[in-house]
Amino acid sequence: TQDPTANIIKLPNVSASIPQLQAAIAELQSKGYDVPDYPEEPKNDAEKELQTRYAKCLGSAVNPVLREGNSDRRSAASVKKFAQKNPHRMMKPWPAGSKTRVAYMSDNDFYGSETSVTFDKDTTISYKFVGNDGSEQILKANHPILAGEVVDSSSMSMAALREFFAQQIEAAQKDGILLSLHLKATMMKISDPYIFGQCVTVFFKDVFEKYGADFDKIGVNVSNGLGDIYAKLDRLPAAKREEIEAAIMDTYKNRPALAMVDSRNGITNLHAPNDVIIDASMPVVVRDGGQMWNLQDELQDTLAVIPDRCYATIYQTVIEDCQKNGQFDPATMGAVSNVGLMAKKAEEYGSHDKTFYAPGDGKIQVVDDATGSVVLEQTVEKGDVFRSCQTKDEAIRDWVKLAVTRAKATGVPTIFWLDPKRGHDAQIIAKVETYLKDYDTADLDIRIMTPDEAMVISCERSRRGEDTVSCTGNALRDYLTDLFPILELGTSARMLSIVPLLQGGGVFETGAGGSAPKHVEQFLKEGHLRWDSLGEYCALVPSLEQVANSTGNETAQLFADTLDEAVTSYLSNAKAPSRKVNEIDNRGSSFYLGLYWAQALAAQDKNAELKAKFTKVAADLEKNEAKINEELLAAQGAPVDIDGYYKPNVEKVTAAMRPSTTLNAIIDAM
Repeated sequence: TQDPTANIIKLPNVSASIPQLQAAIAELQSKGYDVPDYPEEPKNDAEKELQTRYAKCLGSAVNPVLREGNSDRRSAASVKKFAQKNPHRMMKPWPAGSKTRVAYMSDNDFYGSETSVTFDKDTTISYKFVGNDGSEQILKANHPILAGEVVDSSSMSMAALREFFAQQIEAAQKDGILLSLHLKATMMKISDPYIFGQCVTVFFKDVFEKYGADFDKIGVNVSNGLGDIYAKLDRLPAAKREEIEAAIMDTYKNRPALAMVDSRNGITNLHAPNDVIIDASMPVVVRDGGQMWNLQDELQDTLAVIPDRCYATIYQTVIEDCQKNGQFDPATMGAVSNVGLMAKKAEEYGSHDKTFYAPGDGKIQVVDDATGSVVLEQTVEKGDVFRSCQTKDEAIRDWVKLAVTRAKATGVPTIFWLDPKRGHDAQIIAKVETYLKDYDTADLDIRIMTPDEAMVISCERSRRGEDTVSCTGNALRDYLTDLFPILELGTSARMLSIVPLLQGGGVFETGAGGSAPKHVEQFLKEGHLRWDSLGEYCALVPSLEQVANSTGNETAQLFADTLDEAVTSYLSNAKAPSRKVNEIDNRGSSFYLGLYWAQALAAQDKNAELKAKFTKVAADLEKNEAKINEELLAAQGAPVDIDGYYKPNVEKVTAAMRPSTTLNAIIDAM
């Protein structure tokens, strides 16, 4: 990412939770790799050090490494045009009298406690706990800070959070609607699993009061959800295990129904922290008319619990818009693209190493090591979550530059979603206003609005078929680039995701992978891979364009132009994978993309050598179309063995993904 010629295409990664990490470790061990178990509860310094090393793999560990730039996410013109002509059919109407709403805390959350400061020179800072009893503990020492960097601190009270959860459980039961919890336990890997665990213990309060000692004995970690209890119950005598299982089932009789992840197998929202992830789950709530699936496999209104107010209110704003105006129409709605502040581990998504559970009652302080002065401070009680974020000046300057670039390119309102009542946002607003003065914005419509106001105007414009550019921080980038694409296109995997790197190169991301586990499950079970590689095809176009622009390589530009034509043909001929076995899947889709690309290269007149070469390839593919499809479909309908999940056997995967000998011969002959 530091090379000015860097050109990286990034596929979706596993945003790993602890259960997924443990599964990957077990798979590696079964293949003979000498890797140690993950120590959930470290008993000595060696295990603590091991836990710290493994923690680097949790969450979307690869993203902050690759994302050395800010984010430009939008639908390709051909994709948006196709979506309007062929609107997806997943939208469900909003019922009259919908009771769905978002519940969030009124105080003692990260939003309410946030304080922020901008440093005027390079320094280092330390994080220190000072107990009411006079004790002191260094939580993190000598953390480097650059001049112009914004650093903030916030905390969430666990007592207030638990009381809030109890109130929402009661409210959902009273209204007869589903209780659902929406967090980002994958990326916010320190704070959100912990918050999730608090909800589990409040919901199953009686069970934990009665059997807490048993759970401690068998090493239950509530942050891993109800599933962790079930996974470890076999460590208890059979009678005790059955008693606890019965107590868990009894709890459901006196509680609101939970939103289900897998109703057939009884998997609830509270089984695992990574099953319901806010950026993927809340857009689906909006898409499904404000409803989620219940135990009877029916859609039902829900109380969507999002404890922290920083971003919860935007979802309430969308819900109110739909309750007032009805469902959005993909055939007519405008596009909401995004310019996201992401570079240098900006904001919450870089906070993991500065997130702590308060070791006692007292204060957690941020101290400027150069002066010894306390620059930020949070009053905490034992168990509260303290979080500190940092945002580098270089990242903010580049973000403003990218926003102006997109405003000029689109000519549509470009809105910074920033709340002056938030400590962090107040600092960012001051910088945005300053850096905008470096550009001629006289003919541009650039505004700064609170997230709620920005959401209102974006929804209004979208309903009128008008486009809007949203300029947001890192978390809202993540949330909005799922919300609007899922409503507009049916999936966020069809978005262009471009990261112009600070040093001059580019990262081209290929959509969302949240549904990938279900796709792999189906592939292993019945040999049908329904993953749509449109995101990969779309990412390859700007990647090739970057080569052309940076080197003057006309052939690269020709490949980009013809691939763009091929993508249009792929969409207009409806060659995306089917969800059903024995119909076209990813392999058939890849064949058609290759066919259309070869046809486009054969039809062009800018490069005679390529025209001649691909005229033959296109003819061979056209002539063998029926035979290739027959061979690809013959590979479906039976279980597939690829010898692994996280580390499958390369030869077996290759054989499974290239089952057409006819297609292979044509491609290999090139």
